[in-house]
Amino acid sequence: MKLLVTGGAGFIGSAFVRLLVGSPDPPRIVNLDKLTYAGNLENLQGVAEGAHYRFVHGDICDAALVDALVTDEKPDAIVHFAAESHVDRSIFSPSPAFETNLRGTFTLLEAARAHQVPRFVHISTDEVYGSLEPPLEADETFPLNPSSPYSASKAGSDLLARSYFTTYRVPVVITRASNNYGPCQFPEKLLPLMISNALEGQPLPVYGDGQQVRDWLYVEDHCRAIRAVLGKGREGEIYNIGGSRSLPNLEVVQKIVAATGAAESLIRYVEDRPGHDRRYALSSAKIMRETGWTPLTSFEDGLARTIDWYRRNAVWVERVKSGEYRSYYARNYDNRESELRGTGGARRVPKP
Repeated sequence: MKLLVTGGAGFIGSAFVRLLVGSPDPPRIVNLDKLTYAGNLENLQGVAEGAHYRFVHGDICDAALVDALVTDEKPDAIVHFAAESHVDRSIFSPSPAFETNLRGTFTLLEAARAHQVPRFVHISTDEVYGSLEPPLEADETFPLNPSSPYSASKAGSDLLARSYFTTYRVPVVITRASNNYGPCQFPEKLLPLMISNALEGQPLPVYGDGQQVRDWLYVEDHCRAIRAVLGKGREGEIYNIGGSRSLPNLEVVQKIVAATGAAESLIRYVEDRPGHDRRYALSSAKIMRETGWTPLTSFEDGLARTIDWYRRNAVWVERVKSGEYRSYYARNYDNRESELRGTGGARRVPKP
């Protein structure tokens, strides 16, 4: 089997590549990645170029490059991870999210249509459903209600992918996952930011009151689910992928403080993100029923494994938290002031 994987040097994409390359009968993988700030070839250490793996540095919006790759490699499937995936960055500058997530997906779909690629797996997010009041859980028929430029761009790309199945019969399958965590995650997201800051004794900035609820999915469980959908998912269908463990953000941060031995006084309540969704919740019944997949990693075990990885890879963390990351961090956190009573007033969050 031959796969064209987009964004295979990013957090989830690299975990997927490592999973398949390490399997007993690995497919041939062509990894197309632009290597933006969140793409890192260090995430693929131990994955060697050869019969089963090829890396191509390029942009999914480059139609000529994508067409040439599909012509040359004749993949049995395209697995599309590549995306601008951070909400805060999309709020600061929406354009990259729409360019990559919409135009890039369109470019790939056009190549799949032109060359009759037998399978197209489009990786999306639970954020397209928007905030849900308890006890609601979104199944795959739930209305889309995105709140941020990022989630709107992903909802748009989902609809575009579905339209290519309906109109052109491109064999599209869409997955929507809850919050991923694990090794190699860029430290702008909640868990790696809090873990790396806690290990460094730096402040832990918590948006608003910290009671936003997220479902947590260990990245290896997510990649197993994608592999299951690649093999067993039905064309034209959507599959939700959840970790079956919902927690308020503040409780997650407190668990990280306890597990790392950091001081709880490092927690800082800061001004909330504009349009911050209060609660995400998914039903994964469909993928479990149709493929037999189920998450295997408890949040406590996954968190311990993740913290251990960041402890052992301090040099990796130091490298990715340099340069452009520092500029982003300062822009996002320097002037957020707490609006909560009893937090001691405004507090600056120093640069990492």
